Amino acid sequence: MMRYILIGILVVMAASVGALTYQWYDARNSGDAYGAPFELVDQNGEPITEAAFRGHPTALFFGFTHCPEVCPTTLFELDGWLKQLGNDGENIQAYFISIDPERDTPEVLGNYVSNVSDRIKGITGEPDKVAAMAKSFGIYARKVELEDGDYTMDHTASVLLLDKDGAFAGTIAYEENPETALAKLKRLADGA
Repeated sequence: MMRYILIGILVVMAASVGALTYQWYDARNSGDAYGAPFELVDQNGEPITEAAFRGHPTALFFGFTHCPEVCPTTLFELDGWLKQLGNDGENIQAYFISIDPERDTPEVLGNYVSNVSDRIKGITGEPDKVAAMAKSFGIYARKVELEDGDYTMDHTASVLLLDKDGAFAGTIAYEENPETALAKLKRLADGA
């Protein structure tokens, strides 16, 4: 008898997990724009809103200019993948959103991004607005104090992909196989 009760509990738990997973997936893939409205500035100090992520497929990476490895590597790889796509990927817009706006002014961000790519544009702004924007996109970011009084940032290290309507279309993980990353970007471009 106890065996049947345990099996019943397992079946109910599996069904619950399945239902929750489906609801999460459905919400993420409902065709609705991903993230919340925002008002920030680009690397030239010009206003930018969520409207910049509509009308064409978009790749977003959240990071910071003092990042020792993950951010420069990801930007370099993203720029290379976009170049490899050539004409197939010319409609993909790419953005680097700073999660460290205290140090990443538009000028600092512009210099940093332009040293890596002419395809990727930087976005920054007031710290509370940047934090709210990152949170609305499901990005983890946390300031980590260092012993010397300086700090670094822990953050999500994936590139977010949005379709031409601004809906979530997938991710490219840090150190993802380059062929897989290219295939994802090609699918993104083809869905435009």
